[in-house]
Amino acid sequence: MRILSLLLFTISLTVFTHAQVKKAPERKEGEGPWPQLIIRGVTLINGTGAPPVGPVDIVVEKNRIINIVTVGAPGIAINPSRRPVLAAGGKELNAEGMYLLPGFIDMHGHIGGEAQGADAEYVFKLWMAHGVTTVREPGCMNGLDWVLDQKRKSDQNLITAPRIKAYTVFGQGSKTPISTPEQAIAWVRENLQKGADGIKFFGAAPAIMKAAIEENKRLGLRSCCHHAQVDVARWNVLNSARAGMTSMEHWYGLPEALFEDRTVQDFPLNYNYANEQNRFEEAGRLWKQAAKPYSDHWNKVMNELISLDFTLDPTFEIYEANRDFMRARTAEWHQNYTMPSLWKFYEPSRIAHGSYWLNWGTEQEIAWKENYRLWMTFINEYKNRGGRVTVGTDAGFIYELYGFSYVRELELLREAGFHPLEVIRSATLYGAQALGMEKDLGSVEIGKLADFVIVNANPLENLSVFYGTGAVAVSDKNEVIRRGGVTYTVKDGIVYDAKKLLEDVKKMVDEVKAKTGSVIRQPGN
Repeated sequence: MRILSLLLFTISLTVFTHAQVKKAPERKEGEGPWPQLIIRGVTLINGTGAPPVGPVDIVVEKNRIINIVTVGAPGIAINPSRRPVLAAGGKELNAEGMYLLPGFIDMHGHIGGEAQGADAEYVFKLWMAHGVTTVREPGCMNGLDWVLDQKRKSDQNLITAPRIKAYTVFGQGSKTPISTPEQAIAWVRENLQKGADGIKFFGAAPAIMKAAIEENKRLGLRSCCHHAQVDVARWNVLNSARAGMTSMEHWYGLPEALFEDRTVQDFPLNYNYANEQNRFEEAGRLWKQAAKPYSDHWNKVMNELISLDFTLDPTFEIYEANRDFMRARTAEWHQNYTMPSLWKFYEPSRIAHGSYWLNWGTEQEIAWKENYRLWMTFINEYKNRGGRVTVGTDAGFIYELYGFSYVRELELLREAGFHPLEVIRSATLYGAQALGMEKDLGSVEIGKLADFVIVNANPLENLSVFYGTGAVAVSDKNEVIRRGGVTYTVKDGIVYDAKKLLEDVKKMVDEVKAKTGSVIRQPGN
């Protein structure tokens, strides 16, 4: 037990820990807030699963929605007599022909890293340019004090950034590995005193996990877990859910809970977890070892997790390169928006985390495609039975870029079988519920905070219009054009020009390229 505890302590605090990165500068972007903000003539997708309605005028005062008024009918001129009157000192935003949604919530967002060359301003602006107004930082890899400083400044809108929920890696800051339940409880209490919002676990001895999760919940905090392979044989997602954990990350620990004819993954005898090609290649064969979809055991596990109000945060996109390496590394946004140092971090390496392309090809991708089929089947049915599924990304690894990866995750939920309205609900209301913030965030309803995403195309018809690069289309003149790209991101009643934020990111990348002479080349070139 001592060896495994030491290994997990090393994994969580060393391999996944970033050195501190440069903090975000003082905010210069965004207009507002105003005493009153009225968004005029927009079509509303409110995040609850309700269909679009519009045109409506949305009235915001003191950062709270105070009214939503239907002001006409589609295709008919808006009736001026129905429109709310703008108060003195107020601001009108003409959004006719546009669509408005709640601000997006990324449930798994790391704030850059020194190894990636991704500082806070770069990451925050990529998120905000794609409508992400709230982020759960699962690990606080730059240090809890660092993250809490950025959280405070974001809450006060002193920086251009999403609001942040800080979840500390279990054991972070401890001088020695936690080896008893009493030590675990003491650490959890100290974590609360330091100002953290919750805990991220990778695994530990069952008695320690149980004590820590239960105490954390008793104190009113929330938790999540990446059930690492080095400890999942004795503590899977069922154990976590029964102890009171809020959510699981990725999918580790779920297939293991679904085993019927084995108790451990079918590891090759020369497997080494520290060899990441071993780790991720064999992970691509794991779902086939689980109970078959809709079998008795499969149903039993799913129904119990739902009964425990357990949240699944699948992060489909972070592993998509495993099933299509070429697609991930040739995504069109890399050229303009990926920092050269981040690109270098992505490249095949025996050292960098998530860069395990030592000998990756057709056989691995075929296995992962089947892995996705089975994984998506579980996630979609979990949603169908009333379970909560959220949207998280874990970007900054495996060719996934902040912001852009969020939109890709929406598309992958759609591929899994979600209706576009269900996708939006997972991105907004369900994320807010999992964070315990649904009274203020997650849907566009009277009384909630003014966090919005505004886009000039119907995202239900094509989720890719959320990409900063937009969606390819052909005009009436037979010209290839781009449609979409988030137009405005509104956070706390402050209106940000999303396209301008993306321009700022490109300038950052261009400046680094000019200074260093760096270019983005495909692996091996």
